[in-house]
Amino acid sequence: MDDYKTIFHLVKPYWKRVAIAGVIGIIISALNASLAWLVKPALDSLLQKKNISMLMLLPYGVLTIFIVKGTFVYLHEYLMRSASQKMVMDLRNRLYQHIIKLPMTYFSKNSSGSLMSKVVNDTNALQFVVSLAIKDLLIESASLIALTGVALYRRWDLTLIAIVGLPTAFYSVGVLGKRLKRISQRAQEKISLITEILHESFSGIKMIKAFGKESDGTEHFKYKSKDYYRENMRSVRVSELVSLMMESVAGVGIAFVMWYGGKLIIDDVMTPGDFFSFLAAIFMLYTPAKRLAKVNNGIQKARAPLQRIFSLLSVEREKDGKNKINSFKWEIKFNGVLFTYPSAKNKALDHISFTINRGMIIAIVGQSGAGKTTLINMLPRFYMPDEGTIYIDGMDISALTLKSLRSLFGIVSQDVILFNDTVLNNIKYGKPESNQKDVILAAKAAYAHEFILEFPDGYDTVVGERGVKLSGGQKQRLSIARAILKNPPILILDEATSSLDTASEAIIQNALENLMENRTTFVIAHRLSTVRKADMIIVMERGKIVESGTHEELLAKKGLYQRLYEIQFRDQEEVTTSKI
Repeated sequence: MDDYKTIFHLVKPYWKRVAIAGVIGIIISALNASLAWLVKPALDSLLQKKNISMLMLLPYGVLTIFIVKGTFVYLHEYLMRSASQKMVMDLRNRLYQHIIKLPMTYFSKNSSGSLMSKVVNDTNALQFVVSLAIKDLLIESASLIALTGVALYRRWDLTLIAIVGLPTAFYSVGVLGKRLKRISQRAQEKISLITEILHESFSGIKMIKAFGKESDGTEHFKYKSKDYYRENMRSVRVSELVSLMMESVAGVGIAFVMWYGGKLIIDDVMTPGDFFSFLAAIFMLYTPAKRLAKVNNGIQKARAPLQRIFSLLSVEREKDGKNKINSFKWEIKFNGVLFTYPSAKNKALDHISFTINRGMIIAIVGQSGAGKTTLINMLPRFYMPDEGTIYIDGMDISALTLKSLRSLFGIVSQDVILFNDTVLNNIKYGKPESNQKDVILAAKAAYAHEFILEFPDGYDTVVGERGVKLSGGQKQRLSIARAILKNPPILILDEATSSLDTASEAIIQNALENLMENRTTFVIAHRLSTVRKADMIIVMERGKIVESGTHEELLAKKGLYQRLYEIQFRDQEEVTTSKI
């Protein structure tokens, strides 16, 4: 019953449409019952009284009932489909709104393909339940009651004989429904895997082609598709077993009724009109009974997606603070910050403490896995410390609203995120109220204006998914233009030029110089020029700060920084010296 309550709770906001559909359903049921009821007077008048006027009126009466019934069925179907479509739309909106407000730790544990499956496939499964299952509950339950009433009125003894097998059949339907629920759960998991494969394949198509893995990918997809097919066929077998059972019960009941009823007619115990009116009611009665059995199947199939959807909705969102911060004026302070990724053994950050002042450039260096990116991801609260506190101008960032906090930051990373939209809208993403003139100024400062004008549609050019139509350098410059337009007081550069060729890197370095001007900048650096320019260099190893200071101070210490300098930066210095 909990599943029925949950479904009705989902439909509750649209109760007016469902209520009107319910009233129409009762009318449809009454019309069904009236057809069975009219059989007796019609046949008695024709067969016994030879009433010619009844023969003339009967077709018109039946035609009128069917037209009226068809009209009401249309209205009922439209209202129920409308309610189900709106429910699915609102549920998808609710899921999307919830998902984008989940903490980053959730996304590190769950694939985007699985989330897509819940938003698309699971909600689709619920749409079927609402539009068909609830519709059948409304109409078929009323029809079952009305037709049973007609049958009982005509011959109560024959009615009991006809429906004696239904309770056993419905009990068996309930047992099979539990099995169907388990099959449906597995089927939803398998379609989720298929969605994941599709997402990974389409987003990684370049890599698949580069390694010639098209055939392997196809075979893997076929294998998973076959798994899903098998689960669906198990579902079909169970569902159709229910149909077979109901047909068998109906066949046995009607066969016995026809034999016994025919005997009663021969013995003049009942009239042909009584018998055929009763028989019509019984024939029509089994149709809603079979549909109600399938309603249970639909509800069982919906249980798995319901559980997955509400399990997702129960995940706690990012915690928002109550205080607003409108500007950055003085300092940023890390105080004993400790953080460990979910399911990881080692600490990503191990009691990090430092203070920097406004306007400083802070370079963060260290080997891969040292905790550099994790450190800067703590600033806009992409992750929350397990212990310790981060302050901006003396305010604990956990007490700040996410919107006001993140408005302070501009981020340019190695992995550039662009949306399948125009160049203009991608640059305006962080500041949508900007005018065309401001966008062009930002693009010029990012050295992007010239290549944008080379596109056939200029700033109205659609860049493709993740900027697939652009080169790495072009994507990076649009990312920088976006940050320049936002004009944040604090800048985060996460290895922004590490994957570029020398020519692109030189252009982007000039763009970054424009971007960094008069801003507090955190930069994960791999260029010697950036490191030398830094007011403070933080050297990290295994989640800890092992050294800090200026370039010259750290070289003098002859510690980890000097070793990193020898590995990473010495060649750059030699190239610079040779050019001089």
